[in-house]
Amino acid sequence: MSKLGNLGARLYRGEVGYDFIGKRKIWYGLSILITITALVGLAVRGLNMGIEFSGGAVFTTPKTSVSASKAQHQAEAASGGHQAVVQKLGGGGLRIQISGLDTKESLPVQEELAKDLNIPVKDVNTQLVGPSWGEEIANKAWLGLGIFMVLVVLYLAIAFEWRMALAALIALIHDLTITVGVYALVGFEVTPGTVIGLLTILGYSLYDTVVVFDSLKEASKDLTKQNRFTYSEIANRSINSTLVRSINTTVVALLPVAGLLFVGGGFLGAGMLNDISLALFVGLAAGAYSSIFIATPLVADLKNREPQIKALAKRVKAKRAAAAAKEASQEDTEDSAPADAEDGAAVVGPRQQPASRNRGRGRPSGKRR
Repeated sequence: MSKLGNLGARLYRGEVGYDFIGKRKIWYGLSILITITALVGLAVRGLNMGIEFSGGAVFTTPKTSVSASKAQHQAEAASGGHQAVVQKLGGGGLRIQISGLDTKESLPVQEELAKDLNIPVKDVNTQLVGPSWGEEIANKAWLGLGIFMVLVVLYLAIAFEWRMALAALIALIHDLTITVGVYALVGFEVTPGTVIGLLTILGYSLYDTVVVFDSLKEASKDLTKQNRFTYSEIANRSINSTLVRSINTTVVALLPVAGLLFVGGGFLGAGMLNDISLALFVGLAAGAYSSIFIATPLVADLKNREPQIKALAKRVKAKRAAAAAKEASQEDTEDSAPADAEDGAAVVGPRQQPASRNRGRGRPSGKRR
């Protein structure tokens, strides 16, 4: 068995473990810091909305030797100062997005781009996107996200309990905020593929959270009928028992996404993959983090407010205090036993027999009978 597999088995049996619940204030503070950074980036820089949402024109050119930065400068000059986003395609061509252009403005820009790039005008493919279509896409995305959240809360409240549903909802909002904040800080374009990526990571984050919750539900059954473990200790053991599984699932999911982001979008120049791959990469990592460090500790905090769980914690504490006192008393008794033996009567040895055994016996007379 490998070392990781051996560690997973020991974590599952509770032989070893890390105190995730006991250090929950550290995880809360770290998440708050990351969330504030994401919100500040979102407020200061904002999102780079694609033309699917803002409207504009997309110009696709054949293979050219002009660099992406130079083409961006030429496109912004040709469009009269409109913001342009240029991506280098795998075949050597360019994909130039210019927001805010209408049908009348697109033709002169197309001619100017063909002239600057030294290619025929007919080879420059033009596609117009109206802002109303992008607004419709955005509204549908918000509607789908709202329906997803409601269904998640209802399912978890029925399958588990409302505390787990609330903790899972907070974890999902946490993952969304971090992912959107990273988009604002990095400056990647937000497209319909980004929305698809966001919905995908929410499903993955929910799956990872439900795995931990299911283990916690099974372990905490009839919890108040025993005096050995508190709810926080059971929750911590549930996290540890599924820890290796969560790590393996996350790593296996991140590897192909990293290939899309760094190899496809970076080395191969397939820039259109960045919009979905970045959302998946950041969201998968944030989802695995929130399932372990946010969702389950929040459930433990909410459960520890219940009177029955508080009474259980007091009983466990009292039982452990009594056991510690008894053990300390036994150790004191063992330490004092040798001293008592030295201070008492002398120990009777084989050469020191009691005198009563020799009574009635005289010295041998030497006569034979």
